[in-house]
Amino acid sequence: MVIFSNPKLRLVGCLLLLIAGQSWASVAAETGFTALDKPAQISAQSPHKTILSVGRAGPRLVAVGEEGIILLSDDNGQHWSQVASPVSAALTEVQFVDARHGWIVGHYGVVLATVDGGETWQKQLDGIQAAELLLADVQARRGAERELSEAQRLIEDGPDKPFLNLYFSDARNGFVFGAYNLIYRTRDGGNSWQPWLNRLENPMGLHLYGMAEADGVLMIAGEQGMLLRSTDGGEQFEELDSPYEGSFFGVIADFDGAFIVYGLRGHLFRSTDGGESWSQLETREEVALSAASVLEDGRLLVASQSGSLLINQHGSYSNSVSSSDFASVPDLPALPLAGVVQSADGAAIVASLAGVHRFELPGRIALDSAYGSVKE
Repeated sequence: MVIFSNPKLRLVGCLLLLIAGQSWASVAAETGFTALDKPAQISAQSPHKTILSVGRAGPRLVAVGEEGIILLSDDNGQHWSQVASPVSAALTEVQFVDARHGWIVGHYGVVLATVDGGETWQKQLDGIQAAELLLADVQARRGAERELSEAQRLIEDGPDKPFLNLYFSDARNGFVFGAYNLIYRTRDGGNSWQPWLNRLENPMGLHLYGMAEADGVLMIAGEQGMLLRSTDGGEQFEELDSPYEGSFFGVIADFDGAFIVYGLRGHLFRSTDGGESWSQLETREEVALSAASVLEDGRLLVASQSGSLLINQHGSYSNSVSSSDFASVPDLPALPLAGVVQSADGAAIVASLAGVHRFELPGRIALDSAYGSVKE
């Protein structure tokens, strides 16, 4: 069995159908259906199941998770309702570029899209189609024998490899990406997709976990400390020197154009020069940081697998941020956290192993010398 270090994969027991010794065909034969064909089951318990990502569609909140669950909230996370999903695969990430246009990615190479704010979703891509696109691309380019062999193996394996994340700059242009360097690009809102694997300096086929854009630079964070950068609009990605050898599980762009990457064992780094150099932001966390978001007031919010939700009280604009600048949001359950976003009314909306939760965030406060404690 293939084991991955990404928190989202661990939360759902790694890849759902990477069963040792079994091919996609044998699994499909045993189950009688595939998660690509079976719609998600509507259940009142869905808001309490494993939720892996939460995003904003204007004032609306959208959360996604295991078994194809898609949830909507129009009251800032106080209540949630489930909407129909065309698949029952685990959904790993959601992103909206405006109040109406959004995408979801997940296991089995699933890509879903909406044009009505999340009310309805259509499947744009799956792992079977993605493999066929890659093989056709390699053949058309007359790629190397190794590329052809890998593309053919992807066909034979079936749709067992997930997309773990996505990045759209607007309603037409975006990337979906994930395990084993799988990455596809669209320039028409997902009506068509082009394999982009050969545009990345990633010869080991490491997993791709996050992408962000700032000041015309695209940054990818991945497995084993991999950082990739594009300065030509995503046409090519070059490998950068990394400040850390452990995996990065995401990257975000700060309001001032800086990049922030986060990953294993509480490691958090910031770059103000497009990835040329990085400064570590100390958190004193010893577990993986699984999600991060910049609040509307400029403070940095970071979630961990231990259930901690940390706030950098003074914003992340200084490369000299110390551990004493982070405070912990109190009274959180000790559950692995997988995603976080700020609601329209300023609360933290958190995706976790046991559903999606809302927590009130403290305002800017003075910190005492003890880590994690705060004073007015």
